Amino acid sequence: MDWNPLKETLLNPSFDVLGFGAIAVDDLLYVEHYPPADAKMPVSDMVRQGGGLTATALVAVARLGGKAAYAGVLGDDDLSRYAIASLEEEGVDCSLVRRDPQARPVCAIIVIDLGTGTRNIFSDARRFVARAPEELTEALVSRTRVLFVDHRVAKAAVAAARHARRLGIPVVADVERLLSPEVPEMMELSDHLIVSQSLASEVTGHDDPGRAVEHLARAERAATVVTVGEAGSWYAEGLGPVAHQPAYRVDVVDTTGCGDVFHGAYAALLARGVPVPECVRYASATAALKATRPGGRSGIPTYAAVEAFLQERA
Repeated sequence: MDWNPLKETLLNPSFDVLGFGAIAVDDLLYVEHYPPADAKMPVSDMVRQGGGLTATALVAVARLGGKAAYAGVLGDDDLSRYAIASLEEEGVDCSLVRRDPQARPVCAIIVIDLGTGTRNIFSDARRFVARAPEELTEALVSRTRVLFVDHRVAKAAVAAARHARRLGIPVVADVERLLSPEVPEMMELSDHLIVSQSLASEVTGHDDPGRAVEHLARAERAATVVTVGEAGSWYAEGLGPVAHQPAYRVDVVDTTGCGDVFHGAYAALLARGVPVPECVRYASATAALKATRPGGRSGIPTYAAVEAFLQERA
């Protein structure tokens, strides 16, 4: 029998989760409370961390013991080098990153209200560069168990998701905004669509998360999930009944990155073959634990920490 390298890759993928979407460098400013307009406010602390929807999700995958890889586009400037180093320090493979001297990560200033744990984000994505659709080849997609995409790279994500569908590789999508005309098609091609209540309401016209799930669900989609912060998550498998996963109660310090961590934890468990309800439960617990620590990444727990947390609440 002739050796088929693509078939061999599918049987022995290099990565559990591969993503090529948003990556950021975040400057986090901690204040006693978020100021009103035209006011001055002293900063209690200032921290720089890596961020971005896909990049933070991949760090969550790595923290939970999975093999994660980032395949986006970055430059040779200080911020790009910082973004890559912050991923590699977490064990995320960056060998597939393409260099473009014009590219930069998304730059964000995040103001965290220490009184409430909430945050306001001011981001600059003017020099963020997405992979071209033709770069997301079938051979590249075949190297992973789960493909992770977000709304910032929708055009390339559509091409990659089509390959993934032919190869039987599940696609997990993180969509915060309808940023481009390709986003709806990317959503349709996603096997595991996880969106916030605000986006779900915008797309479906339903403020009720359960109704939104019913509207977004597809027979060919493995799972549709709508997250609602401290109210928990509503989800359905295919066109099955809508279920509710309550949020875990914790002492919230900082909600920065909780949504990204939820997505990453879900993808990590999915790569292990875990059923959808357990993926949602672990994702909820992982995001809750992250909220107890400052920063978008520093509070991401290990798999053992999540297991212990869930056992305490069993």
